[in-house]
Order: sequence, then structure tokens, then C-alpha cells
Amino acid sequence: MRIEPHQERIRLGHGGGGTLMRELIDSEFRRLYADPDRVLHDAAILPINLAATQGPLAFTADGTVVQPLIFPGGDIGSLAVIGTVNDLAMAGARALHLSLTAILEEGLPLEVLRGIVRSIAQACRDCGVTIETGDTKVVERGKGDGIFLSTSGIGVVESPDPIHPTRIGAGDGIIVSGDLGRHGLAILALRHGLHLEPPIASDCAPLWPLVKKLLEQGIPLHCLRDLTRGGLAMALQELADAGPWCLQLEEAQLPIAQAVAVSCDLLGLDPLHLANEGRFVAIVPAEAIEKTLTVLEPGGGAWIGTVLGRSGSGTGEVLLRTALGTERRLQPPSGELLPRIC
Repeated sequence: MRIEPHQERIRLGHGGGGTLMRELIDSEFRRLYADPDRVLHDAAILPINLAATQGPLAFTADGTVVQPLIFPGGDIGSLAVIGTVNDLAMAGARALHLSLTAILEEGLPLEVLRGIVRSIAQACRDCGVTIETGDTKVVERGKGDGIFLSTSGIGVVESPDPIHPTRIGAGDGIIVSGDLGRHGLAILALRHGLHLEPPIASDCAPLWPLVKKLLEQGIPLHCLRDLTRGGLAMALQELADAGPWCLQLEEAQLPIAQAVAVSCDLLGLDPLHLANEGRFVAIVPAEAIEKTLTVLEPGGGAWIGTVLGRSGSGTGEVLLRTALGTERRLQPPSGELLPRIC
């Protein structure tokens, strides 16, 4: 059913459970389902044959809030889908099905919503997933930041062994799949009108294809973690705390694009604290480092450090060895460094 021209913005009535809400769902969200004409119900029956799957199921949930809603390299829609798929990939799982809940703010232009829905649909096609169920709510003007998205994802684990922080061991190598800090810097620059040269785009991209290649090559992945809020520094601190372990990084080995490094120097930011949305850190046995880098080479993967052993302090430690040979503790970010980035 077509939305009339005088209704080209979200109204509170679109979330009231009546005909306006049904019109909104039918005209804007039905296209996301594999069968747009199916009769909607309170719950979806997933076409998963447990007996036919090669491994257990993985399940994750994610909330996506970002300002601005559209940014170089993506938008809140692609970010929501890719972020959920990437969380599953970090457990060695191929994503199958998603749910999608949209919290819309009164006054949101429908043309903006339509563009986001198109982006969601394209990201689902790119990631090979389907949206099976969802919900729509509307909040009063000034209380929703345009749109918030909440997703859940189910996937089948294709890793022969668990990929989990408990499998980290002394001597393991620490590898990142690509350069650092792009997403956070791209969002900050757009939000504050900074005209960086060259322009920096988000690295928002699905990670499963790379994880799948690593698994197909028989690389024993002890642990994976995607680098979102808090960047590399936060991800490694969380992994160090799991032991607790002492991790040592080599500053000279950190892959940071020159444009990112220069911009961070000018703005007083640490690229290790900035988010990525298409990068992960992998912990692998020392003997698998070279093979892992060979698989990651087209995307610029790099060895950046080593798991030294258990931390003597009783808490996880991430140490950064500088180019001068000195060593300092890498502190995770604290407080609200860059809000609304994912």
C-alpha cells in the first residue's frame, strides 16, 4: 500500500499498531523478506535442519546506533547487517538468518528510511543471509536519533575446533587482518565537517569470507575478535583479561594507513582506540603465523605481537614495544571517546 505524499515523514501513528503501522511495514519493510508476500506471524519458523548441519549453531545480538546515519563506506543499515554477521564469524560461524528491529524517530524522512532499507537488503545479499522476523517501533521526536536498529543472528559453526579466548596459549602470534582506525576516523570527520585529504572511508565489510579461507587452509584459529568500539586496544585488553595474559605488541608492525596516522596526529587521537568495522585480530599458534599471513595478504594482514605468557600481576596486560626499544602499557580507551559509531 502506497504511503501518500503528506505522510513522507515518520509519524507517531506509524508505531501505534493500527493501519498506518501496517502500511509502513507493507510498503517499506516487507521487501526485506525472502518471500515478501508471506503471511506475517509473531514468530518465524527457521528452515534449519539440525541433523544436516556440520556443527552447532551460534547466536548473537547487536544494537546499531550511529550518527550520521549515512557515511563514506556505508550507512546504519549495512552496518547493522555486517556487524551481526561479523560477530558470528568470530565464533567460526557462517551466518544464516537475522532478525531486525527498527526504532524510528518521529519526523524521520521516509526517503532516508527507504535508502537504509535498500542498503540492508543489499548487505543481506552480499553476506548470504535472510531476514526472517522483526519489529517496528516509533518514538517521539528528539528521542530516537533518527533510527536505531537491533539485530539478532543465527549461524552454523564451521570451525572444527572452538574459537574462543580460553584457547589462547603462551607463544601464540597476534595478527590483524588489515589496517586500523578507519571507521572511527571516517565517522568523526563527517560528523564534525573535517575535510581530510585524502578522504577516509569506513572499512565496513563482512569478515566471514576471510575466516572461511583460514578454516579451509586448516589454520588452527585459537581466537578471533572483531575491532569495533574501543578499537584494537580494547579488543586486546579483553583477550588479555581472559587469561589473564601478558600480550606484547610491536609498534613498528602495526598497520596504520598514512592518512589515518597523519589525521590522528593532528587531532590528538590514538588510532589503536578507533573502531574498525571490517577488521579482526586473530590469535594463532606460532607455527601457523606465516600461513595465516599468506591467506590474509591481499587485505594487508600483519603480525603485530606475541602472547608472552600468564600475567604476573594477576590482571591482563597489553605491552607496546616502541621503535626506540622502550616499552609501555597500552591502555584501553576510557569514557565516551567517540559516541554513536556502530
